Amino acid sequence: MQKPDLKTGGQLLVDCLETHGVDQLYCVPGESYLAVLDALHDSGIAVTVCRQEGGAAMMADAYGKLTGRPGICFVTRGPGATNASPGLHIAAQDSTPMILFIGQVARGDFEREAFQEIDYRKVFGPMVKWAAQIDEAARIPEFVTRAFYTATSGRPGPVVLALPEDMLRDMAEAKPVERYSRVQPHPGPEDMARLETLLREAERPLVLVGDGKSAGACDDLQRFAEAWSLPVAAVFRCQDCFDNTHPNYVGDVGIGINPKLAQRVKEADLLLVLGARLGEMTTSGYSLLDIPRPKQKLVHVYPGAEELGRVYQPVLAINAGVGPAVQAMGTLQAAATPPAWAERTRQAREDYLAWTTPPAIPGDLQMGEIMGWLRERLPPESILCNGAGNYTAWVHRFYRYRGYRTQLAPTSGSMGYGTPAAVAAKRLHPERPVIAFAGDGCFMMNGQELATAVQYDLPIIVLLVNNGMYGTIRMHQERDYPGRVSATDLKNPDFAALARAYGAHGETVSRTEEFEVAFERAWASGKPALIELRIDPEAITPAKTLSGIRAEAEGR
Repeated sequence: MQKPDLKTGGQLLVDCLETHGVDQLYCVPGESYLAVLDALHDSGIAVTVCRQEGGAAMMADAYGKLTGRPGICFVTRGPGATNASPGLHIAAQDSTPMILFIGQVARGDFEREAFQEIDYRKVFGPMVKWAAQIDEAARIPEFVTRAFYTATSGRPGPVVLALPEDMLRDMAEAKPVERYSRVQPHPGPEDMARLETLLREAERPLVLVGDGKSAGACDDLQRFAEAWSLPVAAVFRCQDCFDNTHPNYVGDVGIGINPKLAQRVKEADLLLVLGARLGEMTTSGYSLLDIPRPKQKLVHVYPGAEELGRVYQPVLAINAGVGPAVQAMGTLQAAATPPAWAERTRQAREDYLAWTTPPAIPGDLQMGEIMGWLRERLPPESILCNGAGNYTAWVHRFYRYRGYRTQLAPTSGSMGYGTPAAVAAKRLHPERPVIAFAGDGCFMMNGQELATAVQYDLPIIVLLVNNGMYGTIRMHQERDYPGRVSATDLKNPDFAALARAYGAHGETVSRTEEFEVAFERAWASGKPALIELRIDPEAITPAKTLSGIRAEAEGR
């Protein structure tokens, strides 16, 4: 009788990861999962060692966004796990497939409040799609396979698996598993027939696209929009789902929305929403559509049935993945002559082009001009990453995304995302330019991952917009409590010198005309680089100044 093939839990886990196609993972090492680290030594998986668990989890989220496959992150117990929680929250709100593996205390120490002991099912259960603990090494293939299916199917999202350290050292039989496959719901023929009827009856239709989930789906959507002369807007931080240079693209529906586009959303008689949740940022605080029954006829296409009708009641709810849905929409027969709304689409495009013409702002550094230069300089495949803060208004408004998955930005509004996301993007796509944007407050939350970029020789370029404050909070502070500045000032380091201390290229730019040569030097250095952009604190948004916001508040 042949002896069973026995392996440690750590080896079984790594074997499962390779079976399911994992080629990269992100971690901060810990003694609680040494058996996994040992097994990774003999694997073909590229391991990125990060400087803080929050950065590692954000890198896994970025990987999930870029590939559509689960981003994999390993952290140790207790503070290691809680440090990773921002990445989990981002993945949850952004519908990103991700699996976080957490080293856990030994099974014999449960319920004693052992060193760094936490019940991760209770802590993370409400935040993720599934949180579990693997107590038997023999069940590792079962749990890990379920994690991949759960993270990718329906509405994608994060999964947490806790790994008791003694379980990872146990020996168990290696039983074969097959690679997972993503499960997507498809629309039925009656859905498409109803949609075609609604389109033919419409006079002012508008398409809102969330996540296409694949480049092919974006191409199908573009052909559908062309055939029906439909105006297409992207929801908050999903601008790369439709070519911004296409004549049917009319802007983004998010923070700082073009007022003319906001009015078009309100005036639409048919709103076709593809892969978007219609959350607070997309709906301008739930003000663009009435709750629960919008004035617009709402067609909502979404892969997670639990989201359909959650806030807004649609006239047609289609439980389907965006890819299968837009492929099916290609079978609809558009009229031979241009529809009545074709002129509205053309005008909406003109409104978008006018909106993305940069205005002048106070100070010697004009962010709008810099964004205009970047959109001409950077090739279409460039990946732009950012976290949260008022500086992002220039990125979202004035750059034009031309390809799918060229934008990495958290819809959850998490600060500190840009730099780790850029590291993950460059590690995955070394041939593509990767630019990270950060504010001075934003950068300091995960800026240490610049050291990770140096360690792995990843020539990202970080553009750090420094106005010496937590700008978004200051803006709201002046709006609600004018003149009463409290807890929003920042005294910053010399960021260019800090970058050089890490071993990166560092520059400081105070005037618009200095930027081009500084960027080209950073590009030519072949090293990770940081360019500090010192912007006038008055230039709080593209349209308003701090003193202007204060004056408006004091005059009300």
